[in-house]
Amino acid sequence: MKFKITMKDPDGFADSINRAAQESVESVNGVNDEEKSDLVNGRSEELKEAVKKWFEYEEYLRVEIDTEAGTIRVCEVEK
Repeated sequence: MKFKITMKDPDGFADSINRAAQESVESVNGVNDEEKSDLVNGRSEELKEAVKKWFEYEEYLRVEIDTEAGTIRVCEVEK
C-alpha cells in the first residue's frame, strides 16, 4: 500500500536552515561578527533555494510511504 503524508513545521525548516548555515561558516577565519552574520544570511538563502523543490512555502514536506516495499520517499512540490 502506498500513501502520502504532509507535514507542516515552519519553525523546524527555518531553524534547521539557519543552524546549517551557521555551522558552515563557523570555521571561517579573518572576518568579524557582522561579516559572519552576512555570510550566514547568504548561505541560508542558498540552502533555501537548494531545497525548495521539496518544501512548499518553506514549511510543508510531503512523503510517500510504500508499506509493501518498506520504503519512504520525499515528494517534490507539485506545481
